[in-house]
Amino acid sequence: MNTLNNKVILVTGASRGIGAEVAQQLAAAGANVIINYAGGKDAAEQVVSVIKTNGGNAISLQADVSKADEVAALFDAAIGHYGRIDVLVNNAGVMITKLLKDTTDEDFIRQFDVNVKGTFNTLREAAIKLADKGSIINFSSTTTRLLMPTYATYVATKGAVEQLTRVFAKEVGARGINVNAILPGPTNTELFTKGKPQEVIDRLASLNAFNRLGEPADIAKIVAFLASDDAKWISGQTIGANGAMA
Repeated sequence: MNTLNNKVILVTGASRGIGAEVAQQLAAAGANVIINYAGGKDAAEQVVSVIKTNGGNAISLQADVSKADEVAALFDAAIGHYGRIDVLVNNAGVMITKLLKDTTDEDFIRQFDVNVKGTFNTLREAAIKLADKGSIINFSSTTTRLLMPTYATYVATKGAVEQLTRVFAKEVGARGINVNAILPGPTNTELFTKGKPQEVIDRLASLNAFNRLGEPADIAKIVAFLASDDAKWISGQTIGANGAMA
């Protein structure tokens, strides 16, 4: 079903992982998709190629979401190409897991710059440049509910994203824009699995009701629903996508 037929959707951090799968699912549902990437141009172009091979429509645009001027240029370039942006998906993010005592200033700044400032930058542009009756889906994380050691700074950034989501939903509701956050649980992506022993991955997978990691497609399907007109009455919510983990 083309539930997103002709919608123009900007997905940040969409060159790999969940973002790439989200972009492909949105395109399959009829959307015109902007694949944003920070540094992985070849990977982003590969996502565009897959979408076009499957009959969809997409372009890739480079921007570091932590930099306000690049985000402004990203929105302007997307609107210049497609004429408008209907939906913003804030997927770009970084995760550094260390005990709080071992977390460096650079670790702290990097995560807040991308996860929080990046979301802030795109929301600020969306406040004036997103089309009326649009939708915004921010990415938080189920780790905000689990409170696991080594995730302190990461969950602090995602807690900030959730609060931005709740407040911004009330600020832009008058324009018919709904704003929600999705909270994936452990998902089978490089971001999650990199550096983790298999026994740790297996233990985390066992904490949900289905005894498996989530797959990017599990998350992408929920994003596609939240981007559709069927979800317009849902706003200001933080939605767990974690197989009953938390």
